[in-house]
Amino acid sequence: MERHEGRSPGRRGARFSAVMAALLAAGLAVGGCSAGGDGTHADRRAHEQGGTAPGAPDGRGNARPDATPGNARPDASAEGGDEDAGGSRAPAPDYLSTFALDVDTASYGYARRTLAEGRLPDAVTVRPEEFVNSFRPDYPRPADNGFSVTLDGARAGSGGWSLVRVGLATRGTGPAAERPPAALTFVVDISGSMAEPGRLDLVKESLGLLADRLRDDDSFALVTFSDEAETRLPMTRVGEARGRIGEIVDSLATTSSTNVEAGVRAGYDVAVDGHRKGATNRVVLLSDALANTGATEAATILERIDEERREYGITLFGVGVGSEFGDSFMEQLADRGDGQTTYVSTSAQARKVFVDQLPAQVELRARDAKAQVSFDRRTVETFRLIGYENREVADEDFRDDRVDGGEVGAGHTVTALYAVRTRPGASGPVATATVRWLDPATRAPRERSGTVATGGLTADVWGGGHDSLQLTAISAYFADALRGGGLPGAPGLPALAERADAIAGRSGSAVVRELAEAVRQADALLGRRGDAPGEVPSREGESRSGDPYS
Repeated sequence: MERHEGRSPGRRGARFSAVMAALLAAGLAVGGCSAGGDGTHADRRAHEQGGTAPGAPDGRGNARPDATPGNARPDASAEGGDEDAGGSRAPAPDYLSTFALDVDTASYGYARRTLAEGRLPDAVTVRPEEFVNSFRPDYPRPADNGFSVTLDGARAGSGGWSLVRVGLATRGTGPAAERPPAALTFVVDISGSMAEPGRLDLVKESLGLLADRLRDDDSFALVTFSDEAETRLPMTRVGEARGRIGEIVDSLATTSSTNVEAGVRAGYDVAVDGHRKGATNRVVLLSDALANTGATEAATILERIDEERREYGITLFGVGVGSEFGDSFMEQLADRGDGQTTYVSTSAQARKVFVDQLPAQVELRARDAKAQVSFDRRTVETFRLIGYENREVADEDFRDDRVDGGEVGAGHTVTALYAVRTRPGASGPVATATVRWLDPATRAPRERSGTVATGGLTADVWGGGHDSLQLTAISAYFADALRGGGLPGAPGLPALAERADAIAGRSGSAVVRELAEAVRQADALLGRRGDAPGEVPSREGESRSGDPYS
């Protein structure tokens, strides 16, 4: 499972291979949060160069056998390299890990729904970063726009392995009146599959909740689709139409097949026609994403989404519903639309997304945000980024602002977790993380960095550290177990459930208790299937509480 991140170009998981082939045949660059505007996306380069770079993940996110320390240049050092245009010393490429920021959470939400129904989620739908980012650690918040950068970690298992956590956070929202206005186009699936309880009924409830929270100077548009798309409401100021919006939402009813292509195209037409300069322009797609009419592959509509994102700054927010959910399809659309995905299956989750989160996300803190982590060759033998396979960016594109990154709103946290094996007896710097973003108003580039040294990795992850890091480890190990396992220091699902229960007991967090229950459900299902869930290690100590979880 060992893997070096630096010399390989950016790449995506195996589930995108068919889409990629179609796009390459059409002469397009695959987008998402790591697409290049000049067609130089690293995924495309990897294909044109004739294969997968050393260390590229397989379909389950595991490193290939050629991802060994021997792939790094013996004379490279994380402190060496060439100077960049600003005169700072650029690290050698072999010990770099670069990715676009991701605040998606749909993978975790859908996995919980699937497990609660007595089914294991398909491994290709399990994205560890979305499990980790479903919980919000109490990272320090910056006073300005942009990010704070926090690095910490702890020992994990034997063999010199540690977990190193990179935590990024943006400033929260101010008074609602201070944010820019929003121009939101809702694209609602009313196909027959949406008749199942917890689909269209939940969408209608969600839209009603949101309409009550929008300001009078916000704008609201509504498009529905089944076999065809229909504009129910063009872009309209909320203040003059709040009652009308409620009536239209209440009247929504299911019809026939699912033509997602027609819905998304019509939604972007309405969003472009109603584009408001100086506002946050966003398309919100609410669907089970089970396309069965029209173009059923995401590749056929990615180009249109990318065009409107670049020309008008229109981003896509995908909200998944339903016991059967086209997770990969929705993720590809949101990736290309510089947006994010989430999943809701209950009224409480809908309220959290549409009342607590979406209005706040209207206020952007950063555009095209990317992170680059430089590991010090003198102390680090090998490392692996846990997840983010679909967000990887070529190292040389980190400061190329033509290469797309992630959009991050107010009050967000983003966590990246690495498995790192340090050299025996090594002492000194381990990693430096730098986040780069464009100011949402001026498009001026900004950067901020943080570091961690070997002295910060001396504690055991389960042996008396704080709950925030333990929760990150639990969610990452949980996701990895659902994908087949392999991370160093994995304590097994029964132990993960116990530790999550302990954190929930100290913090009183309902969402952490839900995590513990999901882990137990997975353990039972894997046990019935005959997979070994792992041994429960002895408890080495309790963690202190104090971090809130959302």
